[in-house]
Amino acid sequence: MKKEPDTPTIRTVQDTYSSKIELAYNGSREDLDPYVPAEHRPLESNTSSFGALAHLLKASLGSGVLAMPLAFKNAGIVVGAIGTVVIGFICAHVVHVLVKTSQQLCVEVKKPSLGYADTCELVFQNGPKPVRKFAPFARELADWALAVTHIGACCVYTVVIAESFKQVSDVYGGPNWSVTAYCGLTLLVLIPLTQITKLKYLVPFSAIANFVWLTSICISIYYCLRDPPKVSDRNFATSITGIPNFISTSLFAMEGIGVVMPIENEMTKPQHFLGCPGVLNIAMTAVVVLYGFVGFSGYLSFGEEVRGSLTLNLPQDEILAQTAKLLVACVMLLSFALVYYVPVDVVWRRIQDKLPARSHRWGIAGVRFMGTILIVGLASAIPKLEMFMELVGAVCLSVMGLLLPAIVETVWRWGKDMGACHCVLWKNIIIGVFSIIAMVSGVAYSIITMLENL
Repeated sequence: MKKEPDTPTIRTVQDTYSSKIELAYNGSREDLDPYVPAEHRPLESNTSSFGALAHLLKASLGSGVLAMPLAFKNAGIVVGAIGTVVIGFICAHVVHVLVKTSQQLCVEVKKPSLGYADTCELVFQNGPKPVRKFAPFARELADWALAVTHIGACCVYTVVIAESFKQVSDVYGGPNWSVTAYCGLTLLVLIPLTQITKLKYLVPFSAIANFVWLTSICISIYYCLRDPPKVSDRNFATSITGIPNFISTSLFAMEGIGVVMPIENEMTKPQHFLGCPGVLNIAMTAVVVLYGFVGFSGYLSFGEEVRGSLTLNLPQDEILAQTAKLLVACVMLLSFALVYYVPVDVVWRRIQDKLPARSHRWGIAGVRFMGTILIVGLASAIPKLEMFMELVGAVCLSVMGLLLPAIVETVWRWGKDMGACHCVLWKNIIIGVFSIIAMVSGVAYSIITMLENL
């Protein structure tokens, strides 16, 4: 009987040979089928473009919006309005630069998503040889800048909570205690609240807090527009010494680079985050318009008496105004617990491997307890709301929000599509110089102001 030819074997050999020819001419399979990060993200990363816009707006409309009148006080109405647009444009640009670099890096290293510190480290690891040794330092700087920024925000929340309760207590016959004493009293709520280790337990409170926060902003704007003075009664521009404080306060208010990467990493279509219009551009436009409006109307209404949180300027003899203060205080109690997760995570990742596994539960509880005591202690020692905002904006956000993204883009693009004479390099140098000047001058004027108030 005649044996049939082994056709499958022949066909397999031919297919293999054809594949080798194809790969020889066209490169690897990975080159033929490029890596798309969004296709490899976990199923939990299912945030739509509209959802990402909502999250970004919610994250941006924090305590900073009520600090914008203070920024206008430092600069004047005209300079403040122009400066708000300029600072908003710069913040949007550096976020765009960071996200774009991260997206390109994800394709290069074949990762579905990268956080802020991860991006900084991997850019240096995959950059020119002379800078690769700085990769661990870049990660540490990014991590600690993020942690210190959130610690500063928690200090601000503590002072706002304390001052709000003090103002209400003074009107309704409560004890005549100092702001420092009220800062200490916040520990009664903050210590048990910060021991919550799962974010899902705070989600219902967060949803309520968003509604309450919007109500408080609307009440504050109502009082600003109820009987405003003439525009001519306010400074159109102040002295040059007020500009550093304006920049620091504006950066504290508008800079949200710490929440950008987590939001982009959860999107099903991350390509919609950038571009025109894009999630980022829409969100930043809305933020600049709202922040500019609140800053203008708040400074116009309260002038040189404006405080670091607009609700602290509201009348003390009206129930609606007092209600707004209490609402803001309650919202910031919940916001404290959420923001506090960031510095705790940074510290815990560095010490958890040094503790036995059976001690991790008590270890994380101890870190949370000691951190809360430290933050409230700082707020009690210097209960000056405006100083905290200016210092956090000057030091942390100048580094994390401006300097690092400019350096990251320069390292990533160096030798690829950018050289010594490229316009992008000079643009990043200008941003870097601006961030250093803002940091040094902001810290200097904050320290001078602090010494004057001692």
